[in-house]
Amino acid sequence: MIGAVKNHWNNASLKKKLGLFVVMLVLVMGISAVINVAAMNFVMGNFNVILDDNSRCHDFQEAMELEVRAFEAYVRSRSEDKRQEFVLACVRTERCLHSLPFDYGKIGRERYARTWNVKNSYENYSLSRDQVLEMDHGADGFIPQLYRVYGMQAYLQTYARRLVQATLKEGSGSYQQKLPVVYRMRYLILVFSVLVVAVTIGFTRILSKTIVNPIVMLAGSSQKIARYDFSEPDLAMDNKDEMGELVKAFNKMKHATEGYINTLKKNSEIAELLYREEMEKVEMEKQLEGARLELLKSQINPHFLFNTLNTISGMAKLEEAQTTEQMITSLGSLFRYNLKMSEQIVMLERELKVVEDYTFIQRMRFGGRIVYEYKLELDPAVVMIPAFTLQPLVENAIIHGISKKERGGKVYLRAWETQGYVVVSVADTGVGMSPKRYEEICGALRDGADKGKGMSKAGIGLGNIYKRIHTMYKNGQVRIYSTEGRGTVIQMWIPREGNGN
Repeated sequence: MIGAVKNHWNNASLKKKLGLFVVMLVLVMGISAVINVAAMNFVMGNFNVILDDNSRCHDFQEAMELEVRAFEAYVRSRSEDKRQEFVLACVRTERCLHSLPFDYGKIGRERYARTWNVKNSYENYSLSRDQVLEMDHGADGFIPQLYRVYGMQAYLQTYARRLVQATLKEGSGSYQQKLPVVYRMRYLILVFSVLVVAVTIGFTRILSKTIVNPIVMLAGSSQKIARYDFSEPDLAMDNKDEMGELVKAFNKMKHATEGYINTLKKNSEIAELLYREEMEKVEMEKQLEGARLELLKSQINPHFLFNTLNTISGMAKLEEAQTTEQMITSLGSLFRYNLKMSEQIVMLERELKVVEDYTFIQRMRFGGRIVYEYKLELDPAVVMIPAFTLQPLVENAIIHGISKKERGGKVYLRAWETQGYVVVSVADTGVGMSPKRYEEICGALRDGADKGKGMSKAGIGLGNIYKRIHTMYKNGQVRIYSTEGRGTVIQMWIPREGNGN
């Protein structure tokens, strides 16, 4: 009888063997899970309520103490920092107050009364507290009113402590009532767990002899293959199930893998060599860009230029030529920014300052023909953009757009956030571009970014900005809109996640 069962088991398919094992295991584990869940629900159901009530009461007590300290600090020094700390403390206290359990049927008479005292007292206290903060230190009645608030705070802290004590007392009583039942349940769970372990071990040993042992043999042979050792003889197995078929297929795959690995090694060496060459090329391009920038900066001696401008500014001041002095000062700021700036990205407000210096000089040159306006819908002190980008765009707007119109025009700079981007726009009401010129510039920018060609047709300034935006930001964009006779708009779209915030 036993021999027939064993023979039938060895000839059965793996699907049947695993199915029987899974059914038995699921049955045992299901019964165990039901018993454990029932026990845990009984133990934790009420205990969670007790712990949650204790936590909420303690949170209010702690929040009230924090508010008292913040109130005292704010009364002594009514600074903005102390006010913000006090406001945050009050918000936390009110949130904790609203979260206190206040259901008579669930918390009982004593806790309900103490909670009512806390809520009612805090409402009166908050009114008196706000009245004191609206009074000046030297106002009549300030001191008595202040000490009245201190007294109310002391009562509230006392009420909070009593509420915590009442909650702990009620929770302790409930815990003591259920403790004997919990002690008995743990022995029942222990006995059942031992039975589950014994049954599981028995089924596991049976399955191990018929399935796991052959898999171990395959794993051992696979480890040798992983070490590129193909010298082991082919595995042999008499089983007629899927495991026997697997062993035969494994022997075939072993011989094929030896040839595949040799081919992959050669391909990997070639790919690694190509990758290194590409990285070296990228690094050389970065170094070349840095060298070009440094070369442009070094074409003018900064110290001689700054000293000369300072001398001219001093002479203009002595001669009471205020406009000349301001123009020289703005010019000096422009040169100092362009020659001494080494960062790749800067705050938006620094670029705006450079634009203001530049437009002041141009307004002195063109008089009332140039109007400059800007609108910021974000904080320029926290938004960062690539350095040397705004001034070239404003310069293009003035030189190529407005200066060619007899009546002049307006340069309008705007910055805002949309769709995960920081958008900086420079618009002018100049002569605009013809359709042919517009397509020529757009084509030059695309060719320069995609093929690494020069951007002379698009202009050095615009071409440099276009390339830097696309290099520094994965999804960065430069958009151009222009209508002949009406003006041009150039926008930089900088991803918000790459903005350093």
